[in-house]
Amino acid sequence: MSLPEHVTIREVCLRDGLQIEAPIPLAAKLALLEAVVATGVREVEATAFVSPSKVPALADAEALAAELPRFRDTHGVEFSALVAGPGGANRAVAAGMDSIEYVVSASDAHSRANVGRSTAESTDLIADIARIAHDGGATIEVIVATAWDCPFDGPTDPARVVDIATAAVEIGADRIAIADTIGTTTPRRVTTLVELLRPVVGDLPFGAHFHNTRGAGLASAYAAVTAGIRRLDSSAGGLGGCPFAPGATGNIATEDLVYLLRDSGIGTDVDLQAAIRAADVARDVVGHDLPSALLRAGDRVLGRVRP
Repeated sequence: MSLPEHVTIREVCLRDGLQIEAPIPLAAKLALLEAVVATGVREVEATAFVSPSKVPALADAEALAAELPRFRDTHGVEFSALVAGPGGANRAVAAGMDSIEYVVSASDAHSRANVGRSTAESTDLIADIARIAHDGGATIEVIVATAWDCPFDGPTDPARVVDIATAAVEIGADRIAIADTIGTTTPRRVTTLVELLRPVVGDLPFGAHFHNTRGAGLASAYAAVTAGIRRLDSSAGGLGGCPFAPGATGNIATEDLVYLLRDSGIGTDVDLQAAIRAADVARDVVGHDLPSALLRAGDRVLGRVRP
C-alpha cells in the first residue's frame, strides 16, 4: 500500500456545515472563518449561491463573498462556492468567486428532491455552468452526489457515476469529486468506485466527500487516499448533515481527519491544535454539541485543547 506525502483538505463548515442550521449572523460566520483560516487550511468552501427560501442559512452569500478578499490576500486561501444552476453560477461569478462547485446527483430521486431536475437534466447543465465559470475567470468542480447510495433509490449503480464524471471531463470541468451524501459507504466500496473512475478523471484533481453517519467516514476517507484520492472535504467539529437523511451526523471532522493523516505520515498543511480550536468556535456559533471525537477527547499528543 502506497501513501502520499500530502493530501489537500478543503474546509466545508461554512457551507455544508451550516446549510441545515438555523441562520446565524454574518459576524458569527466571519468569526468562524477567522478560526478556520488560522488552521493553515488552503481551501475553504465559503457559501452557496442558491435560493434563499430553500436554504435560509446561506441567504447572505453575496455579503459573505464581499468579505473574502481580505482573507484571500492575508492567508492565501482559495475560496469556492456551490451553485445549483446557471443562475447561481452567474451570481457567484458576479460576487467574485474564483471557484464554483456544481453538484449532480447520480440518483434521479435525490436529484429531483434536491434541485427539481433529473440526473440527465442536471448533467446537461454542466456545459452552461462551465461556460459561465470560465468566462468569468473561475474554475468549475463537478461533484457527483449520492455516489454510493441514495436515501430514496437505495444503492447507486456505479455506471451512473462514471457517466456523469465522463460528461464533466469531456465538457471541460477543472476538478471532479464524489460524495457519500448520506454517510453509507464503506472502505471496500470506496476503493472499487475510485478505481473505476481514475481512468476517467485522468490527471484532473480528484476529490471525495464523506459523512460519518454510520461511523465509517474516516475509514472511507483513508481508503480513498490509498486508492489515489488526494483531495478530501471535511468540516470543523463534524458540523453539517444532509436534509434528506434525518438523524445523520455531519461531515467527517477536520480535526479527526488531520489526526488520522498526521499519524499516517501524511501532511495536510493544517495545524491540529488550531483545528481543534476552530471546532470549538463552530460549536459556539451553532450553540450545540458537535460529533467531533477530538473535540470531546483531545489529541494523544496535545491533550485537550481550549481557546
